[in-house]
Amino acid sequence: MTDDEDYRIETDSLGEMEVPADAYWGAQTQRAVENFPISDQRFGRRFVRALGVVKKAAAEANRDLGLLEEETAEPIIAAAEEVIAGDHDEQFPVDVFQTGSGTSTNMNANEVIANRATEIAGGEIGSREIHPNDHVNYGQSSNDVIPTAMHVAALEAVERDVLPALETLREELQAKEAEFDDVVKTGRTHLQDATPIRLGQEFSGYRTQVEKGIGRVENASERLEELALGGTAVGTGLNTHPEFPELAAEYIGEETLLPFREADNHFEAQAAHDAMSEAHGALRTVAGSLHKIANDLRLLASGPRNGLGEIDQPENQPGSSIMPGKINPVVAESVNQVYAQVVGNDAAVSTGAANGQIDLNLYKPVIAKNFLQSAEIITNVSGAFATKFVGKLEADREHCEERVEQSMALATALNPAIGYDKAGEVAKEAMASEKTIREVAIEKGYLTEEEADEVLDPATMTDRVILGKE
Repeated sequence: MTDDEDYRIETDSLGEMEVPADAYWGAQTQRAVENFPISDQRFGRRFVRALGVVKKAAAEANRDLGLLEEETAEPIIAAAEEVIAGDHDEQFPVDVFQTGSGTSTNMNANEVIANRATEIAGGEIGSREIHPNDHVNYGQSSNDVIPTAMHVAALEAVERDVLPALETLREELQAKEAEFDDVVKTGRTHLQDATPIRLGQEFSGYRTQVEKGIGRVENASERLEELALGGTAVGTGLNTHPEFPELAAEYIGEETLLPFREADNHFEAQAAHDAMSEAHGALRTVAGSLHKIANDLRLLASGPRNGLGEIDQPENQPGSSIMPGKINPVVAESVNQVYAQVVGNDAAVSTGAANGQIDLNLYKPVIAKNFLQSAEIITNVSGAFATKFVGKLEADREHCEERVEQSMALATALNPAIGYDKAGEVAKEAMASEKTIREVAIEKGYLTEEEADEVLDPATMTDRVILGKE
């Protein structure tokens, strides 16, 4: 038996349900809570906010079109604003792994907003004076609300979080590019010594990777501006006003300050989620870029005495519970792990997007959940990587200079002066005798000291040279 004071009775088309007395949700949400004890994972702030944005815009559009009375629309708008602000996040208890259309979450939003709106209007929670279906969900379907919320949440996450974080990282890499521009070091291909390169040039590559990643995300995210709202059940717009989609999209744009618009084709917008898959693919590519950069910096900082040791990493925290004084590239390692998670998320998003059947994709919740997690962790790790690792890196200039002078790859610069065969002879002898390329070339009489200074200057080798021209 339950304590009557702890519960109230709410009804839906299947009958009565006991609902916690202090909950704004109703019978359909409660059924979903009981039907889906799957993961204990809930939709987070971004998605709940997006639901509030969609419901507010729908009420505003229906009010303007004369489909909702002012005394009904205004409390709905006020309640939706509270959802947007995060006042009722605890009122969204439905598991992410639910009906593939997200109907349970749409009804969760409808019930919470309806009951809160009823309370604002002076009525009693559970009385359905403001109705979750007839009023809050007027002219809508879960099949167009949830994909609309997906795009709103995804584009807001990209514009407000991901892109600013990547820009911070880009700026830190650019600063290091300038700071390290005069540091000449050994280049490496196949993890073997190659011709000299400036540390700043390597960082210019990292900076450009992030810049191009920003462009990829921006380009792919343009398709998220299209909103499915107004298609209702299958894309035909049954039970909604023909002006509703465009008007609601305008209100969503005003609320978010983003250029949302009605979908080019409502059938595509509900039956497929290629835009989410495309945009997440750009996030996966960015995560891969960060993974590559983090791995490179870990290698360049390896040591400190028995590794490459060309850059000094920050001492963020002790690296070992058993080895005193050990410092590990812990922040860079978090970047590596984020990449692994984003790759997994991409598998879920792309699989879900490819598996819609006929007129509706039934993987909406899992696509939304994985996309938003990727956006969140890329945002957070980019910021941490920029400020706690990249921004604190230092070049070991003396070590770089010492090692580049010892590099066998300096023999490459001998080719135009003495020919490939003699250069190879010098390289082999230098390796066998543990002498430098410079020393052997002079000893064998192939170059004078003055010629060696000119031909084997590592700094000169890092500039683009056109043979025969000054």
